[in-house]
Order: sequence, then C-alpha cells, then structure tokens
Amino acid sequence: MTLEDLRVFVAVCRAGSLSAVARELDRTQSAVSQHVKRLEREAGMSLLERRPRGVVPTHAGRVLCDAASDSIAGLDLALRRLGDLVNGDSGSVRVTTGGTTVRHFMSEAVVSFRQRYPKVSLEFRTETSSRGCFDALTAGDLDLAWVTIGGPVRGIEQRPVVTLPWVLAVRADDPLADRPCVHPAEFGDISLIRLPRNSSSGARLDAAFAELGVRTSSDTSVADWDTALLLAELGLGHAVVPVLPGWEVPGDGPLRLVPVPDLPPLPVGWAVRRWDALTPLARVFADTVARGCAERAAGTRPV
Repeated sequence: MTLEDLRVFVAVCRAGSLSAVARELDRTQSAVSQHVKRLEREAGMSLLERRPRGVVPTHAGRVLCDAASDSIAGLDLALRRLGDLVNGDSGSVRVTTGGTTVRHFMSEAVVSFRQRYPKVSLEFRTETSSRGCFDALTAGDLDLAWVTIGGPVRGIEQRPVVTLPWVLAVRADDPLADRPCVHPAEFGDISLIRLPRNSSSGARLDAAFAELGVRTSSDTSVADWDTALLLAELGLGHAVVPVLPGWEVPGDGPLRLVPVPDLPPLPVGWAVRRWDALTPLARVFADTVARGCAERAAGTRPV
C-alpha cells in the first residue's frame, strides 16, 4: 500500500468513476484500476462496488476512504507548513468562492493582504454551490471556502462572518421604489428574477418563501446576484437579493433597494476542514476578510 494508492482511491470514491480520475490524472483507466486492486489485495476485501454508471465504495471502502482523506489532508498540510518555514512569507492561500464573492466581500482584503504579503500566492477557484466547496475542502484542494452558512456538514467547520438582510431590488420609477419596506405576501403579484437553483442562497430564499406560504412566479433566472441587479435596474423584473457589505439602502441611483424584513437574514462566512489546522497565512487572510466585511457592514445603513 502506497500513498499514491490511497490518493487515487480517494479520488475514485469522490468522482464515482475510474475513467474520470484517469482523465484528471492523465493516466489510463487500467493504471487507476491497479491502484485500487493493490489496496483490495492488501485489505483482503472489495473496496469498490462496480455499477453500470460508475463505482461506489463498499462499507469497507468508505471506512478506508474516510481515514485516508483525513491522513492525506493532514500530510499535505504538514508539507505546506514545512514549505512556509523554508520560504518564509512566500507560501500560498487557496480559496474557493461563488462567482461574485471576491468583488463584494474580499476586494479590499485582497489588496491589504497583498500589500502585507507580496510574495504569497493567492489562488481563487469558483464553485457553483456550497456542496462543491465542501467537496473541494474535503479533498484537500484548498484552504478556505466562502459559503452560505447552513447546517452541520461532516468533516467541515463553518464560521459565520456577516449576516445579510434581504431587499427587493427595483427600478427607481417602480411603484414599489418609495416603500419603506415590502412583505413577501406581495410577491405573488410580481415576477421575480430567480437566483440559481443550485446556489445555497437561492435555496435558502425558496425555503423561506415556502415557510411563509408565499408562491412566487418567475420567467427569468440568473447565474449570480449581479446579473439579477442589472436586470432589475433595466426594468426587466424584480430581484430579492441580500444586502451586500457597503451597500446603501434604499440607494439614490437608478436602482432602489426596498427592505424585506419578514425574510430571515442570510448568514455567510468561512468553511474549512479544521480551524486549528489552517496554515498561518490562510488564517491571516480569513481574519482580514472578516474584519473588512464587519467594517463595511457597519457602513451599510438607510440613507
């Protein structure tokens, strides 16, 4: 049993496919299969169940995959820390975010961090859902993930950074623009621009509507909050979005942000495998973003 055998096996368990891992690693499917067979010979039992559309770990396979994942992540972290000791302040911080997260939550922190640590490599990767972020963390592919904070996730620690109230974004000439607030029960009479169904924020919003007994209609869906805001500004619909740090409510430009106080605020923040195992550089970056968000959120006020 080698470390490479375990790395490949964990990758296969997560992908559910020998061929997918072979493509990812630029190897033949036979070579990937040999890693798994070596582990099965040493374990004395089957670790994967072959199915028509891929493979899934057996009970023994899940036990090995969980243990190997933790061990590989710990080893990778140790190697990165050793690299930081050798290189000083010239390591790396790997972050995964949503499509517009860096601009809205991290732009000032990135500048501040870069000025303090000019030699550090900041690596950003975009995921379309919190589930994708959690999978990448579990795989040891990154240090930090910016997510909508939700229920407990096995092997993941979540830490809220800021809580975002919801607003209805409308054109300045819309009949609702001058309202002090709007209630979800009124949304049945207007067409809402839908946030992505696979996004945690969109799912949280749909769940809040369902709990309030509100049925909404939508003939437009978008990939991110910024596109929803643009369409609302163009008069092509109404968008329920969270108030991002630094925004002014209700605003004084072509777009108005009308508070929706009946909707529960949206908590967002960091997810990691283990806070106490973060590299010092990753911890500094996480803290820098958190401070920046708190300062900008304090400046978000009615005008």
